[in-house]
Amino acid sequence: MANLPDTNGFPDIPEAARSSPKRGRLRLSVVWIIPIVAAVIGGWIAVQKYLSQGPTITISFGTAEGLESGTTKIKSNGVDIGTVSTVRLSEDRRSVIVTAKMAPESQGMLVEDTQFYVVRARISGGTVSGLSTLLSGSYIGIDVGKSKQKRRAFIGLAVPPVVTGNVPGRFFLLKADNLGSLDYGTPLFFRRIQVGQVVAYELDQDGRSITVKVFINAPYDQYVTTATRFWQASGIDVSLTANGVSIHTESLVSILIGGIAFETPATSSVPTPAEPNAVFTLFDNWGNAMKLPQGEPHTYVLVFRQSVRGLVPGAPVEISGIHIGEVVSVGMDFDLKTYGVSIPVTVKVYRHLVSEKLTKGGPDALPTDSKAMIDKLVELGFRAQLRTGNYLTGALFIAFDLFPNAPKATIDWSQEPVELPTVPGELQGIEQSLTNIVQKLDKLPLEAIANDLRKSLVALHQTLTDASKLVKRVDADLAPEAKAALAEARRTLEAAERTFSSTNKVILGPNAPVQQELRDALQGVSEAARAIKDLMDYLERNPGALLGGKRSTPPPTPQVSPAKNGGK
Repeated sequence: MANLPDTNGFPDIPEAARSSPKRGRLRLSVVWIIPIVAAVIGGWIAVQKYLSQGPTITISFGTAEGLESGTTKIKSNGVDIGTVSTVRLSEDRRSVIVTAKMAPESQGMLVEDTQFYVVRARISGGTVSGLSTLLSGSYIGIDVGKSKQKRRAFIGLAVPPVVTGNVPGRFFLLKADNLGSLDYGTPLFFRRIQVGQVVAYELDQDGRSITVKVFINAPYDQYVTTATRFWQASGIDVSLTANGVSIHTESLVSILIGGIAFETPATSSVPTPAEPNAVFTLFDNWGNAMKLPQGEPHTYVLVFRQSVRGLVPGAPVEISGIHIGEVVSVGMDFDLKTYGVSIPVTVKVYRHLVSEKLTKGGPDALPTDSKAMIDKLVELGFRAQLRTGNYLTGALFIAFDLFPNAPKATIDWSQEPVELPTVPGELQGIEQSLTNIVQKLDKLPLEAIANDLRKSLVALHQTLTDASKLVKRVDADLAPEAKAALAEARRTLEAAERTFSSTNKVILGPNAPVQQELRDALQGVSEAARAIKDLMDYLERNPGALLGGKRSTPPPTPQVSPAKNGGK
């Protein structure tokens, strides 16, 4: 093994220089440039797509009829501002949840009071809307609210709003007992000009009335004041007065679909303009709407013992044709002791109307002690009576009048309400009079009168016979002049006897014509009285027969028996 040289004896040899990498300078390969540029472009596209989509909202509807995912549009004034993306059932399965992607420009529309609704072909209140959807399909409409609070979840309307928020005008509320023929879109009239429409209605929580929301377009809304009266102008209002038949209607549209009219009565004071959403009463007709305030009424009870068919609540109460009140209710009482039926009728009488119509001193003209005045009137024969107000319909009303021959009556003021005395109605009074006549005729002693007459005639016949015999006995002893006079007397007596004999046969015979004619006459009077009584009963049940006549009964259909044994 060779010996290695000893390095200790050699001079120092310098080390080779070593290379080190340079820092602070990064070199990027060309290969990475393309992916980076692609990522930047992709991110920019994603951001632009996100910004172009706009917000996502949810709308709850009762049904998904006409809605399709990816197809149904959301429109505002005919411009697409969104598209339905999904339609699904809610968790309780009582509604559907519609998810929609909105356009960016719809940001300011999605506020607290914004409303959504489905637009489809609809006929309501005499107006036809959404006919374009028959070809293009249903879409979701939007009524932009005025709130500043943003919102993303909404509850859709079941019925599209009749008036949107950009129409000038004001809303008012009407209280009615029933809806009648009103519906969404029913028109409102002012002096027969259509100025608004019904936009909504709902049943009040107590279930006793209906609240109708109406919209009146500007500038007609300025004519609604605190004294304005609203009434239903549906159909045709026909009234029969002394001047003839009067027909009143607002328009042909109101005849077909109904309507509401309003008017402000002429007053001495200047009425105050009504505030938006002010509440008014919706009256049944123009007459009730224009009635003046009647004040607090007095309640009385009237007891009738006759048929009250045709008397209904609301029927007028009058004095000499002057309206002073109305009927409140019609009841019935049954007496277990006498088995009789009585009809208690409750009425309201307005002191204001009585003092205004029947006195000249104003509302305070009536005596302070009204009880004493009523007692005095009752003493003079003041009574209530049922009368026929319309022979065509059989409607009845109550009239107060003086009946001097009425039975005496007094008022028990301890009752509540107080009962006022009554007299039978007109038809019942005539019927009672005819019944009395028939009863009096039946009570006449016709047979006793005939017997007395027969006895008188027999006595007269005997007297004439005795006189004739006496004349014959003294005839021989008389002078010629006396004989002549006696012969004349004899002829007179013979003529009287013949007359008596014929009269006796005519009057006193069992089949005497006079007696038979008298019996026939009395029987005819009785039958006529009964016929009139039956006529009054029929007219009371069918008062319209005075105008339309009695309905004829069709003849019975002849029945043909089938031929037997091949016979004809």
